[in-house]
This record gives sequence, structure tokens and C-alpha cells, in this order.
Amino acid sequence: MTKFIFVTGGVVSSIGKGIVAASLGRLLKSRGYSVSILKLDPYINVDPGTMSPYQHGEVFVTADGAETDLDLGHYERFTDTPMSRLNSVTTGSIYQAVINKERRGDYNGGTVQVIPHITAEIRDRIHRVAQDTHPDVVITEIGGTVGDIESLPFLEAIRQFRKDVGRRDLAYIHVTLVPWIPSAGEMKTKPTQHSVKELRSIGIQPDILVCRCDRPLQAGMKEKMSEFCNVSPEAVITSQDASSIYEVPLMLEREGLAEQVLDILQLEQRQPDLTQWQRWVHQLQNPSRRVEVAIVGKYVRLNDAYLSVSESLRHAAASADADLQLRWVDAEDLENGDPATYLEGVDGIVVPGGFGARGVDGKVAAIQFARDHQIPFLGLCLGMQAAVIDWARNVAGLDGANSAEFDPETPHPVIALLPEQQDVVDLGGTMRLGLCPCKIQSGSLAQRLYGEDIIYERHRHRYEFNNAYRSLFLESGYCVSGTSPDSRLVEIVERPDHPFFIACQFHPEFVSRPNHPHPLFQGLIKAALGSDLTLVDPAPLPAETV
Repeated sequence: MTKFIFVTGGVVSSIGKGIVAASLGRLLKSRGYSVSILKLDPYINVDPGTMSPYQHGEVFVTADGAETDLDLGHYERFTDTPMSRLNSVTTGSIYQAVINKERRGDYNGGTVQVIPHITAEIRDRIHRVAQDTHPDVVITEIGGTVGDIESLPFLEAIRQFRKDVGRRDLAYIHVTLVPWIPSAGEMKTKPTQHSVKELRSIGIQPDILVCRCDRPLQAGMKEKMSEFCNVSPEAVITSQDASSIYEVPLMLEREGLAEQVLDILQLEQRQPDLTQWQRWVHQLQNPSRRVEVAIVGKYVRLNDAYLSVSESLRHAAASADADLQLRWVDAEDLENGDPATYLEGVDGIVVPGGFGARGVDGKVAAIQFARDHQIPFLGLCLGMQAAVIDWARNVAGLDGANSAEFDPETPHPVIALLPEQQDVVDLGGTMRLGLCPCKIQSGSLAQRLYGEDIIYERHRHRYEFNNAYRSLFLESGYCVSGTSPDSRLVEIVERPDHPFFIACQFHPEFVSRPNHPHPLFQGLIKAALGSDLTLVDPAPLPAETV
């Protein structure tokens, strides 16, 4: 029978509920329990697919093509468990479902209200995850902060959830802030007390407090919060600031979080096996060399916009015993300045995905710089399209070449919509989303890195390589090393005369894991460190299903 854990947050936003939920998932999985993690987001957008990355960070895409919150990336990376569209719920999707039911007459003419109809739909989504994947434990993170009006229906739903299952079949964890006040020279528990009071006022008594702080909590502080918040002293868990998010599971293990959860849920206390995770964190913290990689993007003022990309580079660098230094470069700066000013001295260049024309010429300039100066280069999604534009303009001499997305009147639309996409007007209607197969060309760099003939990768894009230019592309020295199984869609392009120049139409960053760095990122880091790529062992990818 599935058990349920609910993670709420108080005092301030961005307190780290997602990392706590993901870390707990790792700790439970290390004990042999299967886990699925669900995110309840209070915004009214149906999903973050049309939101600016500056608003909500990156859009993480699941294998089944759901556009979700970036926390699902943390869930997958920490638990090595693929999530699906069932694991991402928003206020918008809940209201959309309820309104659709009302239009169909499912409520038999009754008045549709927040209680019971909206809260029932929320509870049903949580049950659906348990019914679909049959995990031992479902962890549900509630977005926002206790006290926000937007979160109230979700909090009411998880309060009601206690009636759906036995009291010992669920646990409430509240993540809160215990700030250090320099002028007073002490930590203050009052914000936590008020946050728990707010939570209790709507009928939820937390079982466990996870206290974010910048220094250790003293025993007296834990006793005080235990007394005022009505939890046992052992259930007051310190979550001190860490140099890396990957340290958090180990810190929470030392604090006894998993033991407290298992005790509350009346599950068997098992010994954890965190050997692999400890080894990975040791590698991360004790590198013997350094590598600097530039990420040339259009949303670099918010690093979370490229969270999976930076984490994938971190996974690959740690596996190569290297300290990763990231140089964030705004693509727009390259449109008006000398690329060398921003890129000189880097060991590798990554051009990630994005939408819209802003900054594209800067991405093209970065790719030309990487090509001319023999700097290892990896292009992702729009990064591949920018590489094709660079080829068309600067190698093939096709003046005015562009993507039809950015210039509908371009004389050379080297990137364009497929014919069947032309008349679709809805945003997302022409998108290729989720897991798709890719056939790898024998003898290519891609084949050497993957070690496979067929791979499966996640997509999120609308425009494709224009096959009218494929022959010219190949004749000019480039290689199409990955295509759809029917060879119609171009998925990976390379320059064989370059130390490492490869670009893909998909998003490999979504499947990189600490214990399974993605082959393309591993290859880039090894090339950036000057390693001989002929000696690279193909890196296995986690199994993906839809």
C-alpha cells in the first residue's frame, strides 16, 4: 500500500522544498523503497511551456512530452526515476479539468465550488500517481509559501487527504527558515513558530520541521521549536546551507530525516546504501584539475533558465575529476562586440536552446568563433539550428540565410517548419515534445560517444533542418550523424575536421544524472580537457520509457 508525504514551505519562497523532496526521495530509494515525486504549482498557467524562463526558470520536459517545473529535473536527477505528466500539476490544469467536467454535465447541474470540487480534483491527481506507478511512497511538494492565497486550495486538499488514507499512511513535512540576526548575535525561531501557526490554522499539524539555516541548530533551539510547534525534538531537522545541492541528501541522512519519516509511516527501518552518492560527492568536492566552459545564451541573467545544462556539465566534469568553472555569456553582447572579448580562454563552448530571434546572431557568432579557433563546441536544440545558420552564412556563402522562425522572408530558410506544420496556429501545436528515437551513423563522433545505433532523447522544438539544403550541407564537409529512423529529420550534425564540434536537435541535458553523465556532455568535457576522444568509453544512459 502506497504511503504519502507532503512537503510545504514557510516564511520565504525559494527555501528549497524541491531539494528537500528530491533528497528525501534519494534517501528512501537508498533503502530499497520505490518513490515518485509530485509537484503542485499554484500558478494559473496550465503548464510553464509558454512562460518566460525569467519568470520560472527552465522548462523541464519529461519523456512523455510534458512541459513541467524545473523541480522535476531535481526529482529525476536525485532519484534516477523518470517522471511523467502525472507528476506535474498546476492550478490552471486543475481548473481546466473541473470546468471541462462541468461543461460535460459531470456534476449533474450542481454548483461547482472550490470545496469540494477543486480540492477533490487535486486529491485525485495525487491518487492517480500512486495508481499509475505503484510506488511505495509518493512525495508531494506544494509550491509557494504557507499564507499565500494561491496555495490555499492545495493545502486544503492535503488536509482532506488524511481522510482518504490512514493517519499512519501520510506525513507532513514543513520546510522553514531559521535566520541568523547579526545585530542580535543569535538565531531566531519566531518566523518558524508563526509559519507553523499559519499551517495549523488550516488544520495541518506538521510531523517534521526541516529548518533552513546558515549554521548548525543548537540543541536548545531544537527543543524550543519542538515545544512551540508541537513536534518531537528528533523531528526538528537541520538543513544547513551547503556548497552543492548534492550534499543535501547526506546532510539530511545525518540528521535522521529518513528514519523519522519511516517511523511516522510505520515502514521498516532499513540500512541505506549511499556509497555511490558519497563517492560522487567526494569526486565533486575534490577535483585535481580545472575546466572552464562558456554557456552562450539569451537568458543568462537567471542561471536557473539553463539549470539542466549547467548540472549536466557538472556531472561530466566531476566524472572527469575536474572543477567546473562556468562563464555565462549573454548572446546579445556578441552581436555588437568582438566574440574574443567574451570567449577568449575558455576550454569549451555550449550554445543551449531557446525561442525567438533575440540573441540568435550572437549565438551564431559564438559558434563561428568555436569553429575558427578549434574550441570544443556543443549545440543544443536552438544551438544546433544556430550551427546550421553559421554553416549557411559563413561556409556555404548563402547570404541572408536564416531560420524561417526568425525571418519569414529569408531567401535561404535552412531551418523551417515541416509542410504539415504550416497551417497550425496554436502555440505548442507544432511542437515536437518528449522522447523520440534517433538513428546514429556508424563511425561518427556521435556513435563513438553513445556506443549505440539507436538512441532515445527528449525534444522540445518546433522548427527542423530544411532537407532542401542537406546535399549542399554534406558536400561542404559537414556530417549528419543522427536522423529519425526514416532518415527524414536531421537530429545530430558534426564537423569531422574539428576537435569536437557536435550539435543536436534534442535536449540531452534532461537525461543526464550524477551517476550517469550524458555522453555528449562527457565528450565535450573530455575534449575541453584535451583528452583523446578515441579512448572515450561510451557512457550508458538511464533507461527511458513513455
